[in-house]
Amino acid sequence: MSECGFLKYPLPFNHMMSLYISNGQLQKLPGILQELKKNTSPDIVTYNLWLIACNSQNDIITAEKIILELKKRKVDPDWVTFSLLTSLYLKNSRHKDASLSVKEMEKRVSKKVRVAYSSIISLYTSLGKKEYVDRIWKKMKSTFRKLNDAEYNCMISSMIKLNELKEAENIYTEWESVSITGDSRVPNLILAAYINKNEMKMAENFFEKRMVEKGIVPSYTSWELLTYGYVHEKEMDKVLECFKKAIGSVKKWDPDEKIVRKVYGMLEEYGNVEGAEQVLVTLRDAGYVSTEIYNLVLKTYVKAGKMPLIVGERMKKDKVELNDETYQLIKVTSKMCVSEVSTHL
Repeated sequence: MSECGFLKYPLPFNHMMSLYISNGQLQKLPGILQELKKNTSPDIVTYNLWLIACNSQNDIITAEKIILELKKRKVDPDWVTFSLLTSLYLKNSRHKDASLSVKEMEKRVSKKVRVAYSSIISLYTSLGKKEYVDRIWKKMKSTFRKLNDAEYNCMISSMIKLNELKEAENIYTEWESVSITGDSRVPNLILAAYINKNEMKMAENFFEKRMVEKGIVPSYTSWELLTYGYVHEKEMDKVLECFKKAIGSVKKWDPDEKIVRKVYGMLEEYGNVEGAEQVLVTLRDAGYVSTEIYNLVLKTYVKAGKMPLIVGERMKKDKVELNDETYQLIKVTSKMCVSEVSTHL
């Protein structure tokens, strides 16, 4: 590269920095920076990449040194620079510095860098400054002819984080009137807000009236949220229905141990062996059957005081190994009454 004169510019060094950051090889950055400074001068991209590395390491001391060096070299910081610095200040609870930094960021935002507006909204939200969030939102609406789904998503999310659910609903109503995408990620925010507040009746009503009846196809996340909500409400039939629909809504399910444990935890609590078997069938159809899953099923049988049929044979058919816990659970259930529940072989 040096023979071709490429090392006279920061671009190849920036590419290397970006590669090392994405691969988590941050220990290689000092060497690259040293080599860069030997051959040429860092540009704003160099400094922003360096700040990204500082964010990932929560290194606020180096970040502030970067800002000083940047000013000394008379490199103009851009909105990304102050966005990264603000995030780092917030991470370290330095809210006063974060407020000053985000104001510097705002000075550098223009119509040409549209994505920066959503970033500012998120940062002001983290600072709890609703009036600033409202001001930026108003500015966006006057600057751009039409706002996109991602921008509505950002604003609705901000209102929810600021505990302004009513305003979030109003913005959602506005989104309904202007968007034709039917993107479930936007209503999922409102759905999640109701569920997190344990307002399942409101969540159900919103799901039926504002999503299903308006032609928005529920996503995996929609069904997952409802599953969690119904687990909390101990509504077993609805849990089983929504969990099955969640897995059925995707071509290939990425196993989520958290939701599986939540569902089986509820089934075990009530000794619902039929439900445990139904979930096992759903998981088998999704290609996810393991020793741990069978152990969760067996624990439900223990709670119910019943003995499952031919567990060993079923596990063998599913190509699942028995471990010490499995043998112990089988031993415990072998002294119980035989269950009449179908094993769905």
